[in-house]
Amino acid sequence: MATFQKPKINPLSRQPKTQRLVMAVRGGAGVGKSHFVRSMADSGLGRLCIFDTERKSRLLPGVGTLFDGLEVERPDELPEFIDWALAGEGREQNYGCFALDSWAAYFGAKHSEMITAVRERTGNPLSQPTAEELAADQMILQGVLRRLCMESGKSVVIVDQIPAKGKESKEDNEVGRVLPMTASGLEYFVDVMVEVSLQERGGEIVRVFQVVKSNSPAFEVGFELTGDVVFKDFLSHLAAFSGADVSASRAKAEKESPTLPPEPAAFSDEELSDDLLLDELIAKATANGFKPSDLVTAARVYHNQPNIHWLTADQIRDLDRRLTTKIQNRHPKCERH
Repeated sequence: MATFQKPKINPLSRQPKTQRLVMAVRGGAGVGKSHFVRSMADSGLGRLCIFDTERKSRLLPGVGTLFDGLEVERPDELPEFIDWALAGEGREQNYGCFALDSWAAYFGAKHSEMITAVRERTGNPLSQPTAEELAADQMILQGVLRRLCMESGKSVVIVDQIPAKGKESKEDNEVGRVLPMTASGLEYFVDVMVEVSLQERGGEIVRVFQVVKSNSPAFEVGFELTGDVVFKDFLSHLAAFSGADVSASRAKAEKESPTLPPEPAAFSDEELSDDLLLDELIAKATANGFKPSDLVTAARVYHNQPNIHWLTADQIRDLDRRLTTKIQNRHPKCERH
């Protein structure tokens, strides 16, 4: 019997079709992180979808018309929202880019749930998670980043909040232990991490976007953009640095089939000959006035096999010889088939 073969992916069809960039944008409250995320809607990548864990996208101009802001009321909902957008009914919206605003809100809420569970389990209101529990918690929560940043194949901005300067280095208290985990989780999945701040330069207060961690040679640590910076500015810098001809890659990828042609089903010589011999035997029997049930009876009597489809090639040939003898006995002048 033929066996199902899973289609093989054609790697040549996976060449980049669009220029994309995965960023983490960190900063204190009020420095313009959400407005930077909003600028993705004007970057020419397609419709923007913001997973809004802080429920502030309603304040951004163009929400519901130029882009979608999906309010995540409970942290457990976020993976469901992402699955909806990437693999569910949300695919009909044809989103071209995504943003999570913010990672700190989601991570903090889930981490608080873990602390509550630890304290309820131990009965100690001051209990803290162990290092192993923190590591396990981080691995689970990073599944959200992996799904969004890697599996989406789109440009993504992850917003992270820095509550106050200096807290990143305090690893001996509850907040300090959480902050390094959020940063380390982000830097693994993004191309570049940018810190946004308001600074006085030349007698004016300007918004500064400074690269603090990078996995891309296009953005060295210390690289800055200042002023009314939008996402397209970073995207344009990446394209200019790499010189990548994305349109050429798109054209090549679109010519390629997403899957490779299926290979012929693998049958052994014995299996193949068995199937052909059995079909020939059945056709020969019916053409000479015998019924398939006669073959079943013969298979049971001579080979103790009630299922004729399980007969071996030698057993089929033996039944063929016996059938030929019966045909000749019926019609002595009939030639051997």
